Amino acid sequence: MRILVVEDDRTVGQYVARGLTEQQYAVELVGDGTAALEAAGSGHFDLLVLDLRLPGMSGLEVLRTLRDRGVGTPVLVLTAQDSVEFKVDALRMGADDYVTKPFAMAELLARVEAIGRRPKALTPPVLQVADLRIDTGSREVTRGEEAIELTPKEYAVLAYLAGHAGRVMSRTIITEYVWDYHFDPGTNIVDVVINRLRKKIDQGRRTKLIHTVRGVGYVVKA
Repeated sequence: MRILVVEDDRTVGQYVARGLTEQQYAVELVGDGTAALEAAGSGHFDLLVLDLRLPGMSGLEVLRTLRDRGVGTPVLVLTAQDSVEFKVDALRMGADDYVTKPFAMAELLARVEAIGRRPKALTPPVLQVADLRIDTGSREVTRGEEAIELTPKEYAVLAYLAGHAGRVMSRTIITEYVWDYHFDPGTNIVDVVINRLRKKIDQGRRTKLIHTVRGVGYVVKA
């Protein structure tokens, strides 16, 4: 099992990473929320051990953003908060289990093992619009018989629109989802990525799939 440990206290993080490594888990350690979100969104990990007090972006923000993006990787929360309300909030936000600090390594390992024994999630879905096919597990994109190479941001925008096929998504919503901006960045980054996608997905094809709804946003539909 590949585990991402997210802990800003280096001593605690190394302690957790070492304990997991000794049990033959493959472990990577990061120390802030932004790095955690990027790493966890890659799909390379089977479990996140997530501290909630992190610099830049809190653990709860990381957890909420991952679940909003459809990332279903199990999350074991590390928290110094022992109130019932706080634990309930974390579980409702998408955490699979929690360990309260200070904790015994034996308890942490037992909870990791318990999560590892749970049935695996169903195979990630394939998104399809007309002859456009997006395998969300392998992140492979094809149109007809042609494989299409996309950058991570191009893929994120296309998968988001295809996952909401037929619905017009505003630039603001796309920006929040793909770039995690909760404000107007004052740039045309969405338009730039859409233009690149059009060249890769629609150019030279009779049926156009990426459409602009003037003054509103973009929609993927046949």
